[in-house]
Amino acid sequence: MQVKIGFAPGKVGNRGGLRATGTSSQKLEALLQELDRLVGLLPVKELIKEIGAYVEIQKRRQEEGLVSSPMALHMIFKGNPGTGKSTVARLLGRIFKEMGILSQGHLVEVERADLVGEYIGHTAHKTREQMRKALGGILFIDEAYSLARGGERDFGREAIDVLVKGMEDHRDNLILILAGYKEEMEYFLETNPGLRSRFPIHLEFPDYSVPELISIAELMFQDRQYYLTVEARLELERILRREAIFGHRYNGNARLVRNIVEKAMRKQALRLLQKTHLTREELMTITKEDLVGVLGNYRNLDWLETLDKPHLKERFQICYNNAS
Repeated sequence: MQVKIGFAPGKVGNRGGLRATGTSSQKLEALLQELDRLVGLLPVKELIKEIGAYVEIQKRRQEEGLVSSPMALHMIFKGNPGTGKSTVARLLGRIFKEMGILSQGHLVEVERADLVGEYIGHTAHKTREQMRKALGGILFIDEAYSLARGGERDFGREAIDVLVKGMEDHRDNLILILAGYKEEMEYFLETNPGLRSRFPIHLEFPDYSVPELISIAELMFQDRQYYLTVEARLELERILRREAIFGHRYNGNARLVRNIVEKAMRKQALRLLQKTHLTREELMTITKEDLVGVLGNYRNLDWLETLDKPHLKERFQICYNNAS
């Protein structure tokens, strides 16, 4: 996708971007605030500032009769599941629409099965159809590396070739974002010599830290009009620190937090049904009781005595005690 300049001069706060006129300006401001509200993701926020500034300066160069240079916006997103890749892609589409870069700003999210067919010629048709749906917006391909996993005779290679051609054919009205695990995406880019140069923007989405996960949880609760007591927040921290040490390598992400939040809300509902009269405050409050055991009973440390890994036991005990 190459940027098409078409924006009125102006500024949006100190974001380094630009301001459209009327309703479009208000929508862009709201979207930028929504982006700012996302926990972490500083490289993404910096990217939006750069793109906004570039579009504005190219517009002003045009007004002075200077050459304005197009900018490719196809992207590679690298990171584990639940680190915000889909959320960011969806938001970028809407922001780019208000900036005048995309005509529609919608997101079409696909995976290998949506692009690769079962017989000769089927793959090209399926891939072109998904690109057609995404015209004016973003085509987001999750686990994109899977297109190259089948070897030279796999139809996934055909899908890659169609995507590369489509990027050129629709360069003024389509942005392609390929997403997946960091290591796998690096391998994928090596399978086609022309791929890396066609995706000038590479963004890494690191796993969230424990403090960031707590902030995400609190925002999720706030959006649903709940809040955590002090004891509940400490219990949440204990759970997340335990997961950081013993959990699955991909558990340090927002999907884990969402599961915890929804489980706590259900546990709160069961607890409140035992009461006859409920106040507004009770309906909004998540207590420590609502969080204990949401991912299993981690508060009972007796099972650690059977661990044949003293160093892990010590690390967990330290994290657990520090959260107290």
